[in-house]
Amino acid sequence: MGYNGNRRSPLSRLILLSDASVTQTDRIEAIVEDQNTEASVRAEPADAGGSQSTNSSAPATVGRRQAIQRKKRAATPALAPASAPEDEAALDDPALYLNRELTWLQFNRRVLHEATDPRTPLLERLKFFAIFASNLDEFFMKRIGGLKLQVATGVRELTVDGRTPQQQLNESWALVREIEAERDRQLPVLLEELAAHDIRIRGYSDLSPTEKEQIRSHYLENIFPLITPQVVDPAHPFPFISNLSLNILVSIQGTPGEETNLARVKVPVGVGIPRFLQISDRNHFVPLEEVIAHNLDLLFPDVAILDHDFFFVARNAAAERAESGANDLLELIESELRDRRIAPIVRVVVNEGMDAVRKG
Repeated sequence: MGYNGNRRSPLSRLILLSDASVTQTDRIEAIVEDQNTEASVRAEPADAGGSQSTNSSAPATVGRRQAIQRKKRAATPALAPASAPEDEAALDDPALYLNRELTWLQFNRRVLHEATDPRTPLLERLKFFAIFASNLDEFFMKRIGGLKLQVATGVRELTVDGRTPQQQLNESWALVREIEAERDRQLPVLLEELAAHDIRIRGYSDLSPTEKEQIRSHYLENIFPLITPQVVDPAHPFPFISNLSLNILVSIQGTPGEETNLARVKVPVGVGIPRFLQISDRNHFVPLEEVIAHNLDLLFPDVAILDHDFFFVARNAAAERAESGANDLLELIESELRDRRIAPIVRVVVNEGMDAVRKG
């Protein structure tokens, strides 16, 4: 058997010769070493008994290898500890955060997008419009209401995104107007698509005499008994307007030449009364507030109805109490609900074309 003790393989020799940490002298010694080793292998006769012959140059070869390895280890630089990047951002950088109020409005914009997406089933799109409106009411009650309280109490502390309460109010109002403009553009498109399936929301003035008589009869029998008009005069101050209520502001005059008075009529939506009344057995509907407005003679007999407008009110619902010191949780909840009923108004929506004097 030939010599195979300390012979260097061609691959190890190639690595050694290409290592930049090994000096030129070491490379030459490695080449001479390999040549001597190969020559000794060729000159060594095979042992008849199958045993290997000893090579006198093997100990010297091993010694040179060890010396070369020690030089390589000494020439290899130690790894320096990793240092923190110089441009690492601070955790209090406002650019790293989004504003809570503005992102909530962007979320509601995505709800509106579902209402306008033609891939969404038609009646589901109508539901998304309703969800969008309900979400916006809640936003004003909770988020805008809370910001108004902070502004009123003089809070100037910045949020994590670097905005004051007043800045958040201004930017929220701007975004709300932008989203509502988009809603006003898209809702007529959906109503036209519903009309193509003979599902219509009609105005009271568009009804036929027969349909008007039918709706008036239904209103007189089922809704009229639930309505109590409230007149505003020197003896009766302006009435309390409940939260999330839809109202009609009516101008009346007793006799010609008398002073004009205002009256408020609350539209009794809820408690089993739908917002839209169905006409006959068709999928045609008329808004309840229009039915009331065109039948005000039932509420105000013997007086002249001069004008009427619609308005909607949302009140602040951000008033919260600390629950830790409460002895009775039920009493705490009841008290908070009572306060919400009389909380400050945060939003008033009126119909288009309302007289500036009546707006106040």
